[in-house]
Amino acid sequence: MTPARVPRFLQRHVADSAAERAEAQRALLAPAASASPKYFYDRLGSHLFEAITELPEYYPTRTEAAIFAAHGQAMARHVGVGTTLIDLGAGNCAKAVRMFPLFEPARYVAIDISVDFLRDALAGVQRAHPQLDVVGLGLDFSRALDMPAELIEGRPAFFYPGSSIGNFTPAEALGFLRSVRARASGGGLLIGIDLIKPAPLLEAAYADALGVTAAFNLNLLRHLNRLIGSDFDPACWRHIGLYNASEARVEMHLEARDNLTVRWPGGQRAFAAGERLHTENSHKYSIDGFSALLQAAGFDAPVHWTDPQGWFAVFWAPAG
Repeated sequence: MTPARVPRFLQRHVADSAAERAEAQRALLAPAASASPKYFYDRLGSHLFEAITELPEYYPTRTEAAIFAAHGQAMARHVGVGTTLIDLGAGNCAKAVRMFPLFEPARYVAIDISVDFLRDALAGVQRAHPQLDVVGLGLDFSRALDMPAELIEGRPAFFYPGSSIGNFTPAEALGFLRSVRARASGGGLLIGIDLIKPAPLLEAAYADALGVTAAFNLNLLRHLNRLIGSDFDPACWRHIGLYNASEARVEMHLEARDNLTVRWPGGQRAFAAGERLHTENSHKYSIDGFSALLQAAGFDAPVHWTDPQGWFAVFWAPAG
């Protein structure tokens, strides 16, 4: 009997604990305190985000899925079959797997910073697709898209659904897209984008009635406690989600309920009641604005598909 195929794993994200602690402490001590959104995604945070995508208020996941369902065949004609499908921020891999029947990739490379969660997901992918070459890459690509060249065989098709590009500032997004373009020659990038829309619709998606997004945001504090030895008490903070129209972005914050001091070995930060810790930005784009950004990054003229309400868009950006 032929042994069952198993996913390969490569680990490029090797945590430098001292450097990461110092970075997190600097952000907490800045005049406007902040914490990186990457700290959302420990094992619990990854599961909480899965739950968020099921909420009625959180339109991006179901709207994007409807676009893929309606236009997947057209996308496949652009992407082509037999590619190396490179899933950026793969999570549970479900979005990419749904596209396998159309894209028929020769290799699937799933990239995520949450390696334990990714291992669990890829074991299921390999069982369901025993003939597919499945590779997991532990990588913090928000810092650098440090992919081993041997993983990109044949025609590369980068896949970045879910509008996660919105977590970057526009300048950071341009730099990131340039790094993808440098590795996508002969293929391209299929990417989901959340579009600018009325503030009430946007804010409801980031402050749901059940409080799942609040739990997701507050869980970041527990992650920070493990990372830097701090004593954040999530019960002392409230979740805030708001739309900043001048910056075209939704912001997530944690707001101190009372005056308090957070301590960690070698440091501390006092917060006044109502003072906020900024945890995430989610930038929104227009069709024309994101098309221009892709071309500024070096991609050829993109094509896009959207939903009837114009809430969300999926772009294919070829890299000739």
